[in-house]
Amino acid sequence: MRSLRRPALFSLPAGAASGASKTVTILLFLLFLTSCGSDRPARKVLILGLDGLDPQVATRLMDAGKLPNFCKLRQAGSFSSLATSIPAESPVAWSTFITGLDAGGHGIFDFIHRDPESMVPYLSTTTTEAPGWSLPLGRWRIPLWPGEIKLNRQGRAFWEFLEDHDVPCTIIRIPANYPPTDSPARQLSGMGTPDLEGTYGTFSFYTDEPAGSYGEVSGGRVFYLKVRQDRVDAELLGPPNSLDSKQPQLKVPFTVFIDSTNPVAKLTIQDRQVLLKPGEWSDWIPVEFEMLPLGIATIKGIVRFYLKQIRPDFRLYASPVNIDPSDPVLPISQPAGYAPQLFEAIGHFSTLGIPEDTKSVSAGILDQEEFWSQSELLRDEELRLLDYHLKRFDAGVLFFYSGRADQVQHMFWRQMETPGQPFDKAIENVYRDMDHLLGYALSRVDPDTLVIALSDHGFAGFSRAFSLNNWLEQEGYAARRRGTGAAYLAEFDWSGTRAYGLGFTGLYLNLAGREKYGCVSMEERDQLLEELRKKLVEVRDPETGKQVITRVLRADRVYTGNQTSKGPDLVVCYNRGYRASWESVLGLFSDRVLADNTDEWSGDHLMDPELVPGILLTNRPIRVAAPSLADLAPTILQEFGVKKDATMKGRVIF
Repeated sequence: MRSLRRPALFSLPAGAASGASKTVTILLFLLFLTSCGSDRPARKVLILGLDGLDPQVATRLMDAGKLPNFCKLRQAGSFSSLATSIPAESPVAWSTFITGLDAGGHGIFDFIHRDPESMVPYLSTTTTEAPGWSLPLGRWRIPLWPGEIKLNRQGRAFWEFLEDHDVPCTIIRIPANYPPTDSPARQLSGMGTPDLEGTYGTFSFYTDEPAGSYGEVSGGRVFYLKVRQDRVDAELLGPPNSLDSKQPQLKVPFTVFIDSTNPVAKLTIQDRQVLLKPGEWSDWIPVEFEMLPLGIATIKGIVRFYLKQIRPDFRLYASPVNIDPSDPVLPISQPAGYAPQLFEAIGHFSTLGIPEDTKSVSAGILDQEEFWSQSELLRDEELRLLDYHLKRFDAGVLFFYSGRADQVQHMFWRQMETPGQPFDKAIENVYRDMDHLLGYALSRVDPDTLVIALSDHGFAGFSRAFSLNNWLEQEGYAARRRGTGAAYLAEFDWSGTRAYGLGFTGLYLNLAGREKYGCVSMEERDQLLEELRKKLVEVRDPETGKQVITRVLRADRVYTGNQTSKGPDLVVCYNRGYRASWESVLGLFSDRVLADNTDEWSGDHLMDPELVPGILLTNRPIRVAAPSLADLAPTILQEFGVKKDATMKGRVIF
C-alpha cells in the first residue's frame, strides 16, 4: 500500500484537522484499503437450469406448500413464467439462453436438421468429421491425424464474454454444448453428449424368452439367449472399430452365473465380479474395448446393469455404455482433464447427454418403477456433483443443470392426470427433488449471491399425434413411393413433392436450387407458404373438434441472423395435447393423419411456445414485464459490468 502514495486524498489544509475531520479521514482511508485489498468479496451468480419445469404445475405445488424453497425465493425476489424459444425444444431453448440469440443467430432449429444438397438428416448440435489419411498396416488403418467433432451452435456463449473480462465461469451439463466451447471456462458437457457408440443412448437387453417377444425395439437391442446349466454367456457391444478396415463392432464378453437355490446371480465382466439380486442395479462398471491386439489401443466406457428377473425367465438390462469420465475418449469437458478431476473427487458418473432411459420404457423393457429407480440413482449422482462445485464456488458464475424433471414428466404425465394410478405423484416428487436441490444450493451460498433458477420450457399432455407428412400427402403437397424402407426421407417421391416435414416442428419447401430434387420455384415460394399456413391452422381433430395447430410461423419473419436460411421454412405450432408423430419427426409417413398416443411417453412441450413457457425464480425483483430466455445472457453480463453484445436480442431484467 505504501507504494500507492495518495497524499491529496488523505492530507488536510493546515489548521483544519478537527476531531470530526480526523474521523472522516480515517474512514476514507479504511474504505480505500478495502477497495484495494485482495479479500474484497467477489460478485457471484449461481444459475440452476431445471429443464422442463412448468409454471402451472409449479404454482399449484407452491400454493399447496409442497415447494418451500421455491416459495422462499418467490417471496424474497421474483417468480414468473419465462417465454421460451421458437420452437420450445431443449437444444433450441438452451442455445438461446447461452447466446442471447434466436435460432436464426445460433443456428439450432430442432433436434434434427437436414443437408439440402444430399437430403441426409443429421443431429443438429454436433457433426463429426472422419479422420483424414491413414496408414494401412494389413487389416489395420492407423489415422495420420484424428477426426474432428464440431459444435454447430453459432454465436458466442455468455461465459466467453465474461472470461474476456477475467470473470471465472463453471458450466456443468448445459445442453447444446458438446463438445464444450474452447474457452477458459470449466465445462462438463450435457444434452447432446453421445454414448460410446455415438448415439443418443442405445441400451441392451438379454433374455431367454422366445425370439421376437419384444418386437421391433427403438433405441436399443434385444439379445435372445439360452440359459445352460445356470449360466448365461453374452456380449456387451461397443463402438465400431475405426482402426479395422472392416470396422466391426467392438465387443466385451461377459458371463452370468445363476445360483441354483438362491435368488442371486454373479456377473463377471473382464476382471470384475458383481453380485445382483432380482430388482437390483449395479454400480457403474468400467469396461475396455480392445481396438488393437495386446491392448495397444483401447476405448474405455462405463455401464450399469439391472437384473430384472432370474426365473422363470432370465432378464438382464444394460444401460447405454457411457464415456468413462476417468479417461474420456471423446471431448466431454474443458479442459480435457476436468472430467477425470471430477471422477477423482466423486467417482464414476453418467456422461450420456440424456441418461434417463425413456426408450427402454417405451419398448417394454423397463417398467415405470424401474425407470423411477434409475432416475433416483441419477439424482444421487447429481447431488454429489452439485455439492462438489458449491464447495468450490467463490467467484464468478456457476451454472448447474438438471434434466430429470423433463424426462420424468415425459414418462409420467398421464399418471399425474389420472389420480389413484401408480406413480400419480411421480411428477410432484420430482418437483420436490428440484426444490430440495434449490434449497441445498441456497444453503451453500452467501446472501449477496445472485441466484437464478429457470426452466427452458413448460409441459403439457400429449394425447394425439399428428402426421404432418400424411397431411401433406392427403392435401396434394407431397407424394410417396411405397415399399422404399424406413430410412429418413426415403419414402418421398420428390418429383411430386412440394413440401415435406422433418423434425418436431419443421416444414420445408422442396425448393429448386436448394433441395437436391427441388421443384418449387422462387416465384411460387411465397404463395405456397401462405397457402400452407392458412390450411394448417384450419385442421380440426375429427374426434374432439379441437384445433390441432394454433399457429404456423414463417421462419423468415420470426428469426433474425445469418443462420436463418439453414432452418425450416415454416414452424408448426401445435395446440396443447397435440404433437408431431414420431414418424413425421424422422421424415416418414404414418398409417393415418391423426392417431391416439398410446406410448408411455405421455407428456411433451413441442407445442406452440406461447402455451408452454418455462419458469424463472430469482432472489431479486424482476423489473421487466414478460421476461424471456433471450433476456438471461445480457442480464448475466450486466451483473459483472459487461455490456451485452450488439447481436443479443434480450433485455436486462433487473
